[in-house]
Amino acid sequence: MAFKIISVAKVNTIFFLLYLLISFPVLGQNRGSISLEEYIQTYQHVAIQKMREYRIPASITLAQGILESGTGNSELARKANNHFGIKCHGTWKGKRFYKDDDRKHECFRKYNNAGESFHDHSLFLTQRGRYNDLFKLDITDYKGWARGLKKAGYATNPRYPELLIRIVEENNLYYFDRGIAPMATKRRNTTIEIPQNPYPSERTFKMLDQGPNERKIYENNGLKFIYAREGDNFEKIAGDFEIYIWQVSKYNDMDKGDKLKEGQIIYLEKKKNKGNKSYHVVKEGESMYYIAQIYGIKLNKLLKVNNMEANMYPYLGQKIKLR
Repeated sequence: MAFKIISVAKVNTIFFLLYLLISFPVLGQNRGSISLEEYIQTYQHVAIQKMREYRIPASITLAQGILESGTGNSELARKANNHFGIKCHGTWKGKRFYKDDDRKHECFRKYNNAGESFHDHSLFLTQRGRYNDLFKLDITDYKGWARGLKKAGYATNPRYPELLIRIVEENNLYYFDRGIAPMATKRRNTTIEIPQNPYPSERTFKMLDQGPNERKIYENNGLKFIYAREGDNFEKIAGDFEIYIWQVSKYNDMDKGDKLKEGQIIYLEKKKNKGNKSYHVVKEGESMYYIAQIYGIKLNKLLKVNNMEANMYPYLGQKIKLR
């Protein structure tokens, strides 16, 4: 009889899936179940906030929440808002939820909402001496945190560190620890961001001249630019200023198939590698493309100086380096 050899990677993947199915039988069975991507999108901000307050890596908080709650679909998460499987212990004076676990009818902490669970998770780790060594680690050392949690007795599963590390790496959660938010999808088309984030008004910039077809030319970061009009496209702008169509798209980090929106800043020459100030604090809904345009910086240079990739976007309040 011939036996098919299964790779170690496949064995680990099968073990991981079986672990989830055994631990979280409701996963995928609820009509209103939460997907992995939805869980990360929903709770990334509270994880980042707790990282700033308590110095617990956001990647570890999210990975633990995903693993312990079956991405928010476990009975404990749905009925008690408990995303980390924290039991009552002797000091707990809040609401309680009972379910079978290691023993029958065990007491778990019950919260009014998931945010309370994330907050209590931070207190649980910071107020117990056995976890003190974890806070000596670098905030980006998610592997050290995963192994340290197991060593300190957070979980009994011998594969707990491996499971956490896999969740972090497969979902790029480590970017949160560096102050960068990963996106699961490709960079959004530049055109759909304009209505959400109107560019600075004409009064913000110095007007240099009036060009062809009464187009006003402005200056930003030492560069000439115009505001796109309704119905504008690369061909019209290229024709008015006697430059090539590819130059208009390339100077503005856009693809040939992209459409322009009224009020969009369009540069008439190559953008620069640096901005005219040190950093920009991200406001609601801003993308890296939008920031690159309002400061006249090449998008690839802006991403590089901030250790980001094209499929990432900044989070609210993040300081984006401009040089």
